[in-house]
Amino acid sequence: MKHEETADLPYLKKVVGASMAGTVVEWYEFFLYGTAATLVFGKLFFPNSGNELDGIIAAFATYAVGFIARPLGGVVFGHIGDRIGRKSLLQFSLVLIGVSTFLMGCLPVYASIGYWAPALLVLLRFVQGFALGGEWGGAVLLVTEHSPNKSRAFWGSFPQAGVPLGNLLATVVLLILSATLSEEAFLSWGWRVGFWLSVIIVGIGYYIRTQVTDSPIFEAAKARIEQQADAGYGLTEVFRRYPRGVFTAMGLRFGENILYYMVVTFSITYLNHLKVDTTRILTLLFFAHIAHVVLIPLYGAAADRRGRRPVYMLGAALTMVWPFVAFPMFGTGETVQILSAIILGLAVHGLMYAAQPAVMAEMFPTRMRYSGVSLGYQATAIVAGSWAPLIGTALLRGYEDWTPIAIYILFAGAVSLGAALYMRETRGASLAAVDAEDRDRMARAG
Repeated sequence: MKHEETADLPYLKKVVGASMAGTVVEWYEFFLYGTAATLVFGKLFFPNSGNELDGIIAAFATYAVGFIARPLGGVVFGHIGDRIGRKSLLQFSLVLIGVSTFLMGCLPVYASIGYWAPALLVLLRFVQGFALGGEWGGAVLLVTEHSPNKSRAFWGSFPQAGVPLGNLLATVVLLILSATLSEEAFLSWGWRVGFWLSVIIVGIGYYIRTQVTDSPIFEAAKARIEQQADAGYGLTEVFRRYPRGVFTAMGLRFGENILYYMVVTFSITYLNHLKVDTTRILTLLFFAHIAHVVLIPLYGAAADRRGRRPVYMLGAALTMVWPFVAFPMFGTGETVQILSAIILGLAVHGLMYAAQPAVMAEMFPTRMRYSGVSLGYQATAIVAGSWAPLIGTALLRGYEDWTPIAIYILFAGAVSLGAALYMRETRGASLAAVDAEDRDRMARAG
């Protein structure tokens, strides 16, 4: 690649494609689990208590395990990735999540092996979450570190668009299976097909990722670390040197993460509870994911033109409003109203999600960037997205009303709004300048 202000555009597009290919694959598998938790796992992997919501709550508890594993994966992959590079770890994470997902499709159910079924499910979910924890940071840094300063948010938004693309792919697979099979056949074996298909798409994603290299700015930082014993990296170093960046990233992530899983995962549970047909819900999510994919790069470009803070603040503020508009629309049971509510939620989410790679990359120097962005992004999932569907389902079970759920989402949006007000504006920032400032800080510290 050339100087970062005059990036080699064809190669940059190749890097974006490699990053997106893996991101689509890994999030396909992660979200396949989330949808299956609502439709399948609650019925097949846990004992019947007489209340269908109890099984779903138990399934969402295993769903949360993947989120709890993600910060650990982010720390381990980030520490190693700051030392040896982004590309090799991205290939390893892709294989790891593919194997765990395939094995999920092979698991016997509760009726066959009792409590071993949910235990094995939890184990594989943990491995899946661990791998994904290392995936995101490496994927977005592969792009943002190759991107020009003036358009980093735009190019960095494409791996983010890979998330709804993966979700779209998972939705399509489950939609086809649920629409073409009887409910009995789908619950018996049909759901497994989606997990087994991961082998094919993992192979495609792995091959594409072999075609790119780490960025020049990373290679330069790696050389400096090897030459300077005091040029630290990893978890302790990023907390010691850049605590503001870590905690700001966590706050930014909190409301965005909760909103997304309430829109794409809990909405299935809520609409099922209102007796809306599953195939109809998945069809509506299919169209909503398409809209999300289109909007994310547009929001990324807006963050390059207008700045990171105003775009993020708008998304956080609208997060506080969305549930009070969306749940009454869900309650009508009308197709257009439900679709509009879901698309509106994803449109609001995209305002926060699109610029995250650029925002977080610009917070940390290259020598600890993988650790910083992975920790800020993934650690939040423990208290945010991991529990959001479970909390939503528990509130629905306890109150039989959407108002407490809406208040929960409002609170989440308020946290991210506060973080957006606190964060520094970094539009157009040079990553080389960030590294130079970091070296000056180290020199002043002795």
